[in-house]
Amino acid sequence: MSYFSEIPTITYEGPASDNPYAFKFYNPDEVIGGKTMKEHLRFGVAYWHTFTEDLSDPFGAGTAERPWNHLSGLDLAKARVEAAFEFFEKLGVPYFCFHDVDIAPEGETLRESNKNQDVIVGMIKEYMKDSDTKLLWNTVNNFSHPRFVHGAASANNADVFAYAAAKVKKGLEVGKELGAENYVFWGGREGYETLLNTDMKLELDNLGRFFHMAVDYAKEIGFNAQFLIEPKPKEPTSHQYDFDVASGYAFLQHYDLQDHFKFNIEANHATLAGHTFEHELRYARIHGMLGSVDANQGHPLLGWDTDEFPSDLYATTLAMYEILKNGGLGRGGLNFDAKVRRGSFEKEDLVLAHILGMDSFAAGLKVAQKLIDDGVMDNVVEDRYASFNEGIGKSIVDGTADLRSLEEYALGLDGIQTRSGRLESIKATINRYLLQAYAGE
Repeated sequence: MSYFSEIPTITYEGPASDNPYAFKFYNPDEVIGGKTMKEHLRFGVAYWHTFTEDLSDPFGAGTAERPWNHLSGLDLAKARVEAAFEFFEKLGVPYFCFHDVDIAPEGETLRESNKNQDVIVGMIKEYMKDSDTKLLWNTVNNFSHPRFVHGAASANNADVFAYAAAKVKKGLEVGKELGAENYVFWGGREGYETLLNTDMKLELDNLGRFFHMAVDYAKEIGFNAQFLIEPKPKEPTSHQYDFDVASGYAFLQHYDLQDHFKFNIEANHATLAGHTFEHELRYARIHGMLGSVDANQGHPLLGWDTDEFPSDLYATTLAMYEILKNGGLGRGGLNFDAKVRRGSFEKEDLVLAHILGMDSFAAGLKVAQKLIDDGVMDNVVEDRYASFNEGIGKSIVDGTADLRSLEEYALGLDGIQTRSGRLESIKATINRYLLQAYAGE
């Protein structure tokens, strides 16, 4: 059965096109900085938001109109697989991502859930044989079911810990079977509501033990995917242990896991943590921990995880600048962990939203590469920190300075001259590059 037959295959037509079913900036074969756009961007479709999301919210029922809504159970799961691979082909996306419960219904027991999953994994495997779309990463949902009300790996109940571990074991096996390039851990319930009833040390120690078990089992079965942790500061818990990249990196170092994990950084999670998207990317990059990206954006007026499709060209440019400076995303990619708005309920909106996101990052890629080629940001930073390239600054960087030598130097200073950071000028320059790129200059 065809679910998107009336929608054409999406191709590149350029900025002048007014065809809503065409890419304006994403030209997969265009070479930027020695690689094609497709190689740079490695787009992925999030199975949960695209094929299982019903667009409900706390104040209203779901509005999504999907041609598979009349089905249930495994019949529904099978229809979504058929729809998914048709969708991937229409957009020409190289990757997709999923949680276990996205692709198959949970049963009354773990054994039944695994059996359901085996059926759908087998179906996906067959579809992948004739498809160019691969699995960017998979994961398991250890947060939605009521059993995880007090956490999963950080739960106060050992039975819950064991259940969560069993699900991850299955997830690693599925990832290997489908050739996943990465495996993600998002600790949706790995945190606490209040310290009044929380043994934080035990929970953190158990979380560390849990990750080591996953590393060991992946090695045992020969699953060599990159492990990724996805930080988020709050919601659903008041405080999650993977708050941001910095706290996540400290956790990995403390539990001797830093050689086994990198970070999957989501734009909306960054802003919820009080950071910019590019801050989280930069922090991960300079520590060699940037692995993959969940591409979305939050709403500036709302304080929760709205998961909107990315459209802010300034943000995508600065994000792609960090990714290019990282040498790319390696085995990672740009997964659209984004959902259409509740009022965008028709199935066509799923295609249009992905076109928006893909074009937004393609435009950001072109501008970011131009900024790098022209040395714009490098020159700004190099000039600002020039005092550390010679004299007393060089001795500080070299490690030859100490408090005595610095005191002697400071006592001889006849005033200190500071210079403007020229922030407004820098932003004006970025604006110029953005406008020139979109004008085709």
